[in-house]
Amino acid sequence: MEHTNSLVDYSGFRLSLLTTERFRHWLMPLYWIAFGLAFYLAERCFTPTRWHVMHCALDDAIPFCEWFVIPYVFWFVYLLGMHAYTFFFDVAAFKKLMAFIMVTYSAALVLFLVFPTAQELRPAVFPRDNALCRFMGHFYQMDTSTNVCPSLHVVGSMAVMFAAWDTPRFQSRKWKIAFGAATFLICISTVFLKQHSVVDVIVGLLFSWAGYRLVYRGGLERIAAAFARHLAYFQRMYE
Repeated sequence: MEHTNSLVDYSGFRLSLLTTERFRHWLMPLYWIAFGLAFYLAERCFTPTRWHVMHCALDDAIPFCEWFVIPYVFWFVYLLGMHAYTFFFDVAAFKKLMAFIMVTYSAALVLFLVFPTAQELRPAVFPRDNALCRFMGHFYQMDTSTNVCPSLHVVGSMAVMFAAWDTPRFQSRKWKIAFGAATFLICISTVFLKQHSVVDVIVGLLFSWAGYRLVYRGGLERIAAAFARHLAYFQRMYE
């Protein structure tokens, strides 16, 4: 079956309509600004007394491979591209994508604060001298090796894959294979570039599974309904 998509009609947008049901989702990307600020403060201002070093035996068996720079950097396009596509073509999918991001990234930020993590996997000397290795050397200087578990690269790439599954345009077998392969390559790129331990990837997958259950399998709705029932119960008690 072929799926046709047309642009969402935003022609009637006015700032005064931001709080209406039709345009309320325009406020959701503001979460990225809030998260970016909170993450920056956690990285630069939070000074825990102890960092928990993420490491397992499998990390030592995985060699550094600079070719994984390509899927690792592609993650930024991957994430932004799905946000843009769903925003302009599938608002329902966009709302779920943002809900997934809000749930998982907020939970990850809390974990960073209560269980500070770091990794010591980066090579002191690159095994080869080429453009990709030099790029990674500059990237190491910009990116800290703290707050690594769960891997946000893993959670973000899973967010894109789940959003694709939720979008009619990408329901064909070829699209599902393409998104699955891209997500897989991004996830493993984090360990081949020594940006993350295998432990970080596994925890990222667990976070993603939990987020999927909450957002795409009705978990949030059940929690909200249960909260509403309990609230109504207490209101009747004190009437």
